[in-house]
Amino acid sequence: MEWHLNKGVFSYLRKGIRLAILPLVQGSEEVLVGGQAVIEGVMMRSPHAWAVAVRKVSGSVAVSQDYLDRPAERHPWLKYPLLRGLGVLGQAMALGVRALRYSAQEALDEEKTGSVAAKKKPEFNNWLLTLNLVCSLGFFIAFYKFLPLYASTFIQHHYGVIHNFIAFNLVDGIIRLALFLAFLILLAQSKEIKRVFEYHGAEHKVVWAFEKTGGHVDLESARSATRFHPRCGTSFLLVVMVIALIIYLFLPFQSFAWKLISRILLLPVIAGVSYEFIRFAAKSQGWIWRWASQPGLWLQRITTREPDDTQLEVAMKALESAMELEKTRGGELVIA
Repeated sequence: MEWHLNKGVFSYLRKGIRLAILPLVQGSEEVLVGGQAVIEGVMMRSPHAWAVAVRKVSGSVAVSQDYLDRPAERHPWLKYPLLRGLGVLGQAMALGVRALRYSAQEALDEEKTGSVAAKKKPEFNNWLLTLNLVCSLGFFIAFYKFLPLYASTFIQHHYGVIHNFIAFNLVDGIIRLALFLAFLILLAQSKEIKRVFEYHGAEHKVVWAFEKTGGHVDLESARSATRFHPRCGTSFLLVVMVIALIIYLFLPFQSFAWKLISRILLLPVIAGVSYEFIRFAAKSQGWIWRWASQPGLWLQRITTREPDDTQLEVAMKALESAMELEKTRGGELVIA
């Protein structure tokens, strides 16, 4: 597998920032299985377990698995509407960081070339992970909150047509969506991210095969499955942006500072409302669900790529490992 691993720990942390949107949204619904792509691997989760499988340089597959409790099972107050979405998203983010950390460690482990001795396995300290999270959050706020607001303010000063606060916030939302699409397209040009998107496609295919066959997944069923899945985090991100646009339309603030502060403070509310909308739409399985998921399916032509058999095998191993632990909990394997 052609992937250069001699770029150092900070290179992977930098890529982690570019992957920041994935841990925030993958596994955003209470469903039987879901997951996310990581460096040379896939993380899969079930209601009460999770596992990450990574293809090492040697060709072997390293696996880490553990039990998992739903946020509402540990904190009953997270079972209420709006709050439950924050709990699920927070857990998804934490799992994503743990999976990314494990995959980076395994991908960097013991690279050998000829007679050169193996390199020492790097360690990812907690402070480095915290720094990565802070940088990711800072990037999100700067790119998706500050920059659209600054651009809209610049336009407002030159074109009186958007002095109305509704028109201003509408322009702000359109710029945010444009930046999101441009960021995805630019992200997809990176060689390393293309690999991640292939594993993203493998994750979708294996999840589809699992759902279509009632739990039995083999290489043939995974190959024949589509790589486009309506529960992908891309759909959730789009819903978040549309709901944010609607909520921001009615913010009456005039100063730049208060506009920015209100957008940051409303992030938990927007995330909670978006989760409830997706949850309702998914359960209804009607026109609302088709409308909500279709734009995400289109965008998955950018964020997923067709995987090869070795990548499908890694995704299958991650799912198999998660389900092994799930069965020991004795839980009924149904959609929540």
